[in-house]
Amino acid sequence: MQSVAESEIDVPFDAALSERYLVYALSTITARSLPDVRDGLKPVHRRLLWAMRLLRLDPAGAFKKSARVVGDVIGKYHPHGDQSVYDAMVRLAQDFALRYPLVDGQGNFGNIDGDNAAAYRYTEARLTAIASQLMAGLDEGTVDFRPTYNGEEEEPEVFPGLFPNLLANGASGIAVGMATSIPPHNVGELIDAAVRLIENPKTEDAALMEFVRGPDFPTGGVLVDSGETIASAYASGRGSFRLRASISIEREKGGGWHLLVSEIPYGVQKGRLIEQVAALIADKKLPILADVRDESDEQVRLVLEPRSRTVDPQLLLESLYRLTDLEIRFPLNLNVLDANRTPGVMSLKQALTAWLAFQIEVLLNRSRTRIGKIGERLELLDGFLVAFLNLDRVIAIIRTEDEPRPVLMAEFALSERQAEAILNMRLRQLRRLEEVQIAKEREALAKERDELVKLVESPARQRTRLKKDLAAVRERFGDERRTRIEEAGATREIDWSAMIEKEPVTVLLSQRGWLRAMRGHLQRDELDALKWREGDGPFIHFHAQTTDRLALFADNGRVYTLAGDKLPGGRGFGEPVRLLVDLDAEVGIVAFMVARPTARLLVASSDGRGFVTPGDAVLAETRKGKQLVNLRPGAKVAVVGEIPQGADSVATIGENRKMLVFPLAELPELARGQGVTLQRYRDGGLSDAVAFRFAEGLSWALGGETGRVRTESDLTAWRAARGAAGRMPPLGFPRSNRF
Repeated sequence: MQSVAESEIDVPFDAALSERYLVYALSTITARSLPDVRDGLKPVHRRLLWAMRLLRLDPAGAFKKSARVVGDVIGKYHPHGDQSVYDAMVRLAQDFALRYPLVDGQGNFGNIDGDNAAAYRYTEARLTAIASQLMAGLDEGTVDFRPTYNGEEEEPEVFPGLFPNLLANGASGIAVGMATSIPPHNVGELIDAAVRLIENPKTEDAALMEFVRGPDFPTGGVLVDSGETIASAYASGRGSFRLRASISIEREKGGGWHLLVSEIPYGVQKGRLIEQVAALIADKKLPILADVRDESDEQVRLVLEPRSRTVDPQLLLESLYRLTDLEIRFPLNLNVLDANRTPGVMSLKQALTAWLAFQIEVLLNRSRTRIGKIGERLELLDGFLVAFLNLDRVIAIIRTEDEPRPVLMAEFALSERQAEAILNMRLRQLRRLEEVQIAKEREALAKERDELVKLVESPARQRTRLKKDLAAVRERFGDERRTRIEEAGATREIDWSAMIEKEPVTVLLSQRGWLRAMRGHLQRDELDALKWREGDGPFIHFHAQTTDRLALFADNGRVYTLAGDKLPGGRGFGEPVRLLVDLDAEVGIVAFMVARPTARLLVASSDGRGFVTPGDAVLAETRKGKQLVNLRPGAKVAVVGEIPQGADSVATIGENRKMLVFPLAELPELARGQGVTLQRYRDGGLSDAVAFRFAEGLSWALGGETGRVRTESDLTAWRAARGAAGRMPPLGFPRSNRF
């Protein structure tokens, strides 16, 4: 017995790991996840159908329990979990999953709503006619067989049947480092394209699009890509298709209308789709939609009711396409195993050409096998004819000789097989009529052999025969296309604010960063009555609408966007604003306001630099916000304020209580930047800045409870060029040093 030390191998860990992982990766690619270009099947599907064939579950035969099939598959051919095998079998039986089902299921095999199939002890199955067609020729020497995993049985390496299953039913799978995604197609279109390739092997992919117009999904739907997009995807073997539900606008008496969904996109569960639409209604994300009803029986029938008859049907349709799975993208990645079991991405032409080459090989193998069997039969028939021509002598030899076989072989120059066949003949076969039948059979077989020999030797005859066989398959299994192809442009940009119910709200932000939105526009006395968390108090409040977008400015130069309809409600104290945006705890909030795209904002930092920015430049699309102000080390954003209509001047005041007034036109307008110097300081920095109309002067509250306001109308003494030091403010200017 080998010791542990003797069995140890000293190799680098990374080399050992990579070697073992490569073995696993290759196994996954070639024996599990990718289909074969010749029959379009993965090993589990091939073994399922093979086991059902051996159980004689023919299309015209009786059903048998699915448990029996699964048991045979995992016990003899596919040593994997029973549930994974049964799931694969269920998919082969679902007419909404496969364009041409290969298993005929009896019982609950799931539905388009997304409900699972019943357990395999409750369901029964048998093969479909298409599955039988796919396996036709297995007993005729057309393909090689290999031992099963335990060596006790044999299984075919591939199915030889004349049916373009790879493209007709499609496939999907994820291997290691690669994946495959092939949509289903119409078998009639595929056969027409294949015939064109037989007639002219140099036909380009673009010409094949005259026949294969695009995917043909079992659930129908509408393909809305352009012909150029579809052709490009098939030429490269990679791409994607935009697939929409089939929706019609149904007019009602009295001028009303509703949308009727009669087909949903492939792979979308109807139950989940209804949940998506219902969530839009419940969350008021699509207020122009009032209700969704499921009136489906065997056919899909979803009714979508608009909020009112005045709603634009096209606007509702495009909103649903954007927000739900009524429009999906189905990927194309024609990654398959070729005849040498090598994975690779093929174009439509390459896939059809590889399949046709395999079918020619099957035709030749079948013909050669048949020629061999005819030769064996003719040998026996020649022996029978010799026996009939010398019947009396043959009978005499059999009656008199102890070992008649060598005597027959020597006297009539017979082979051992011929002599054995003569000795095994029944007496009733010695009739004269039997001799005539043997002669006719020999003549027919000889003629058949001559035709087969010509077929094997002539590529032209092989192509003609294949075209004839393909025509028979098209006649038997061809059907109408289910997925319509109607080119449609990209959905137009939608004003999502129009999809939100417009309601007035009062936005409140506390000193500690707690945010809430109260319904309605609250007045001063109502605001004073509000309660705050202990140690907290009011900081910023303003009136807004639920359709507004709000801009939050932080002192680190970043700006964040919040939606007015997504703010925390007015119950309690709200929620920390830092839960809604990625704002660090140590970063302060400078301003919070309604973001108006047409407005202009004055932005200034604590080191006395600033600029003007347009309102649409402060809108950010993510929680992380966007950088608006590029700050110098040690500086922070000090001022963000909306510039009033008609303003022509800027007033700044420093921490040294020196005020400066200069023309607004001297500031640049930037979407992002550091800005220019507003005011020069020896000590400290900027305290406040404001834009105003010079002719109207500056006003400020005098403080106290009197409510009196002072206006300084003559600011000539403080007017200077941008970047000056300024001078002390007018008498009575607030001690807070803020305008």
